[in-house]
Amino acid sequence: MYYFQGSSQHNYPSLPISGETSCETSQDCLTMEQLSLANTRFAVDLFRTLKYNNPSGNIFISPISISSALAMTLHFDAVKEIHSSFQSLIADINKRGAPYILKLANRLYGEKTYEILPEFLASTQKMYGAELVSVDFQRASEDARKVINAWVKGQTEGKIPELLAAGMVDNMTKLVLVNAIYFKGNWQEKFSKMATTDTPFRLNKKDTKTVKMMYQKSTFPLGYIEDLKCRVLELPYQGGELSMVILLPDDIEDEATGLKKIEEQLTLEKLHEWTKPENLSSTEVEVYLPRFKLEEKLQPQLSPGQPGYRGSLYYQG
Repeated sequence: MYYFQGSSQHNYPSLPISGETSCETSQDCLTMEQLSLANTRFAVDLFRTLKYNNPSGNIFISPISISSALAMTLHFDAVKEIHSSFQSLIADINKRGAPYILKLANRLYGEKTYEILPEFLASTQKMYGAELVSVDFQRASEDARKVINAWVKGQTEGKIPELLAAGMVDNMTKLVLVNAIYFKGNWQEKFSKMATTDTPFRLNKKDTKTVKMMYQKSTFPLGYIEDLKCRVLELPYQGGELSMVILLPDDIEDEATGLKKIEEQLTLEKLHEWTKPENLSSTEVEVYLPRFKLEEKLQPQLSPGQPGYRGSLYYQG
């Protein structure tokens, strides 16, 4: 979510998703490839930044949500190819008939007394499907907050009931750009409920926690990174288009989570190398995977350098 506060004059200026995207010309295809790489690089860079500030905690983010919301603030005449590529990507994400549910939605909430350029609204509607909803931030900011939260709750099937906490918007708020993404898929090889047991899970060298541990023995793409002493396991979702990739060190060698060595070496190029299909072979594996639930709230302050406003990026997953 991206929102603007301040004066009345504003200048509007990468769980990379696995799967094929559609494009009409070779130039479009090149742009889509560039967008995919840029989003993945953004995802890696964002992860490293967040991990630096929270070295022992969990990190749960949707980089495509953040990048697509921020892309709406770019000057449309200057970077048309970026917006057309996001348009194709969003259409591909929201395609019908897939064996999973994956949807990405954008919406604008604008102060009803504030004049927003019609060209900007037309472009965000066309490229991002972002409809403008007029609200009364000046005199009823709390009601506006509840309207935004209700929309996000509906788009995420109730998983994010309160995107904006009390006080997140006020009578100085002019425009809120909201992105919601929702995914629900079934494993291609399902875990049996009967095989789930209470099992100790190692948090670090010293501490363990009892968790609900799922189990199955099946054939999955499996690889090994020699210099990291780390296994790479791919768990496909039904349909084979999307998957979860797990990097698991052989042992906990540092004093934190055991992932420090992987995190230090993580780059876009290495992530592609570690997970490309030719480096993974179908192997019968015994998989123990804890059931887990993650929630994340981030509010880094941005400095876009544009006069007349200050912007904040707020993310909840």
